[in-house]
Amino acid sequence: LEDALTDLAGGEATILLPSGLNAVTAALLAFVQSGDEILMADTVYQPTRAFCDGLLTRRGVKTIYYDPLIGEQISALITDKTRLAFVESPGSQTFEMQDIPAIAEVAHARGLFVIADNTWASPLFCQPLALGADVVIEALTKHVVGHADANLGAVTANARAARMLDNAKEWLGTSVGSEETYLALRGLRTLQVRLRHHHEAGLTMARWLAQRPEVARVLHPGLESDPGHALWRRDYTGACGLFGAILKPASDRALAAFLDGLELFGMGYSWGGYESLIIPFDPRSYRTATTWKAEGPAIRLHIGLDDIEDLKDDLTSAFARLITAG
Repeated sequence: LEDALTDLAGGEATILLPSGLNAVTAALLAFVQSGDEILMADTVYQPTRAFCDGLLTRRGVKTIYYDPLIGEQISALITDKTRLAFVESPGSQTFEMQDIPAIAEVAHARGLFVIADNTWASPLFCQPLALGADVVIEALTKHVVGHADANLGAVTANARAARMLDNAKEWLGTSVGSEETYLALRGLRTLQVRLRHHHEAGLTMARWLAQRPEVARVLHPGLESDPGHALWRRDYTGACGLFGAILKPASDRALAAFLDGLELFGMGYSWGGYESLIIPFDPRSYRTATTWKAEGPAIRLHIGLDDIEDLKDDLTSAFARLITAG
């Protein structure tokens, strides 16, 4: 499995971890020590942020959050203490695209490492190492396992970073189970077929939602109307089934009616499998470098392997409940 993931990512070496979050924490710990600073995208996966604000802070590592749209202007945040820049594109929940090559060029000029969380795209749709990252993280729990039945993570490094990553694996003493490894190998056999469906179904549903009168806007970089579409077209070969939507103003009661009656969309966080999922979200309390503004309630959808017309029918009924509940 490590060899296969290394080949897919175009890297030098891969280590396996028990979960996607464990892959994030191991990758960060491999490069920092007390007194260091790291630059972290403000739109990062919330548990990654909790690790930075919690354990890394207690260990004397300072996290500076930056606007994900900053590009080469990230140079203004680099100091003599800065050790690495962390990118996650598109951003967690709100799907802002980052200019990874521009950030990597500036970071490398100052001797920094660049770590990229590539879980949304998988190595089939994006190659962060080729874009300039030194380390790429994949929550294999999502697309690679693909069936929502195993937790697993992976970190792949280029030649520059591979030794430090191997050291971190030895220090942490992490290992993964044979069953989880087998399930990820199983998932690799169908990954291309599943991701092709997620790509097509996700874009179809995103375009359909963009035409709904109850929707203010859709957050999907694969849409031509999305602010990050040009970067997506330049750096990506596809999109997964995960994206967001901002509804027009609605009461909490109306939003609850919309969500609670859904039959095919489950309420859950761990996307990437065959199930279609939905959650409401509001990132205002966990953003510090940017300000989240939305016309109404925000929802995140994962379009699984369900029939797309059945999913549309489910959401059509949900919108009817939304309007009725006021």
